[in-house]
Amino acid sequence: MAENSFTMNNWDERIVSGGEGEPRVAHAHATLTYSGVIEGEATCDYLLFYPGEGYDGGGTTSPGYDRIEGSVDGRKGTFVLRHEFTFDLEGLSSTFTVVPGSGTGELAGLTGSGTIKGTPGVLTVAYTFEYTVD
Repeated sequence: MAENSFTMNNWDERIVSGGEGEPRVAHAHATLTYSGVIEGEATCDYLLFYPGEGYDGGGTTSPGYDRIEGSVDGRKGTFVLRHEFTFDLEGLSSTFTVVPGSGTGELAGLTGSGTIKGTPGVLTVAYTFEYTVD
């Protein structure tokens, strides 16, 4: 398992429904730069749920996808990660998996999973990634 990082380049978030202080849903489109075992640029889309004021159940979970164009350990191609994010005032975390069949080029047959752990306000986030390429 390798420890690596990605950096957020931009974040464009729009409210889909609900308002400030009440439960709401938002869509975010972002771009990231991955470094380490994964090297490349990611285009990302996330669906976010904000529980609203008075919620004391801890963090909330939101799904998302990253389409990465680059390489894994030097093998070039593209692939998609599917995330389940949890975020709260303490930070964010995610478990992710490679979407089956999403690998192209030298990454055809890529499978794997990993984790993310981030701190509020810090644009560089650590990740782990275990994988195989058939």
